[in-house]
Amino acid sequence: MTGFDSTGLGLEKPGPAVNPVRIRGDLDPAVSRWMWLVKWILAIPHYIVLFFLSIGYVLVWIIALLLILFTGKYPRDLFDFTVGVLRWSWRVGFYAWSPLGTDKYPPFSLRSDENYPADLEVDYPGQFSRGLVLVKWWLLAIPHYLVVMAFAGGGYMAFSDDYGMSWIALVPILTLIAVIALLFTATYPARLFDFIMGLQRWSLRVQVYSSLLRDEYPPFRLDQGPREPGSVEVIQRADS
Repeated sequence: MTGFDSTGLGLEKPGPAVNPVRIRGDLDPAVSRWMWLVKWILAIPHYIVLFFLSIGYVLVWIIALLLILFTGKYPRDLFDFTVGVLRWSWRVGFYAWSPLGTDKYPPFSLRSDENYPADLEVDYPGQFSRGLVLVKWWLLAIPHYLVVMAFAGGGYMAFSDDYGMSWIALVPILTLIAVIALLFTATYPARLFDFIMGLQRWSLRVQVYSSLLRDEYPPFRLDQGPREPGSVEVIQRADS
């Protein structure tokens, strides 16, 4: 409901809607110009942990699907575990693969950490659609899967040869361009970082949807930059 402002002379503007899925990735201004060459090796302990977490993720996904189908509920503990696995994976990716935006080693934790440059939060809705759970993760999400494949799984045709077509993925190529620029200039191109974050944010929103964590359909929108549109940090930056 719209009300009067503090002076009583006019109406307040309604506040921006808060996205129930929030992906953060803050570029470290002091990120090393060469450390990206070895971070993927340094993250090996995380890969091992994520392998076992991914097994738990699949088991929880199956249990959650059945529980939502018959009760409309996703138990909070299972919900938090799934969000934690996605959060952990995103932090490791942000550090070691794309967009390589920090040199700060990811924490071994499923919990949200406001002190780490990358984070993912999903609001717990409480009630889920029992019918939607049967189709949203495959049929309804197909358009998004095609879009994500176009920039994460092989979006641009590189060349053709005697064995058929070869493809390259957009996000790794853009990340490579960014870190090569970082290597020679000691500066990570800010606009390229924002664009890569937009691509990663789109992909993560689809992951959240297909993980059965929300019923809202992901937007077909490239929200670039380190923070979600409508976040306090973005609003303050726009007002300054």
